[in-house]
Amino acid sequence: MLLPTAAEISELLNLKEHPTCGFVAETYRSQQTIPPEAYDGARSLGSVLYFLVTKESHIRLHRIRSDQMYHHYLGDPLEVLLLYPDGSGRVATVGPDLKAGMRPQLFIPGGTFHVSRLRSESSYALLGTTEWLGVEPADVELGNCEELIKAYPAFREEINTFTDSVYRRVDGR
Repeated sequence: MLLPTAAEISELLNLKEHPTCGFVAETYRSQQTIPPEAYDGARSLGSVLYFLVTKESHIRLHRIRSDQMYHHYLGDPLEVLLLYPDGSGRVATVGPDLKAGMRPQLFIPGGTFHVSRLRSESSYALLGTTEWLGVEPADVELGNCEELIKAYPAFREEINTFTDSVYRRVDGR
């Protein structure tokens, strides 16, 4: 089977550029909701997205309130820097090479700052993410690199190498 190109995937799945995670299309949102008093308005019980990471897409360091699960579908592995609420962190690789320690799924607990990147020799990674509760824009917080380096000093190098210098110049993050 010949794999599609990133442009073909984007067209076939109707992906649109997203401010934090490459190119995205929501494929499901639960019609069941939790009451508005639990958040700033009602939230669906869950949502599912495709997201495509390419060399041209900009992945921002961010966190969401909800738990989420990444699912690797096609293409190259994706490296993910995770900065957990308890002060720990790690780099995980989502991909198909199980013998190399990759896994096709990655759980990201709510409140975890995260950012991802392709390896230098890679061209794209198509993933899905399932979130529960469903995410609304108010639930997304961009990470401030300088503050996170202070909070996670053992991950200074990773924070610097995973984050995009273009965004750091524009908005100081």
